[in-house]
Amino acid sequence: MTWRLVEALPAAEEFVRLRERVGWGAVGLEVARTALAQSLFGVTARHGDELIGMGRVIGDNALYYYIQDVAVSPDWQGRGVGVGLMSAIESYIAATVPVGSCVGLLAAAGKEAFYTPFGYSPRDGSSLGHGMSKVIERA
Repeated sequence: MTWRLVEALPAAEEFVRLRERVGWGAVGLEVARTALAQSLFGVTARHGDELIGMGRVIGDNALYYYIQDVAVSPDWQGRGVGVGLMSAIESYIAATVPVGSCVGLLAAAGKEAFYTPFGYSPRDGSSLGHGMSKVIERA
């Protein structure tokens, strides 16, 4: 079965379903709409009309860019979909991101090696500092 890449963001409903399929948890539809609207670039992978993967770039559109929500439905993992998504993201970055900008991402545990062929590596703190993050959780 074949799939195709589309340089577009998914609908909020699709985004919510894909997040749940890959185990990232539920988010509300309005939160999804707001998040997607803040994207600088988006790419989806589709099998027919079905969303099977996505990725997006967020940031200040000047110095700092962040690769976010690179996700592939479990049934489609290992078939080159993720590589296709990242290749489209890297093409966008090469064409639009100014020299000297910082492009970051947080890899899911165990998925770090997927990003190394694209030039990403863990930060050791020698030049850009150590990466840190915080997730806001409420009871």
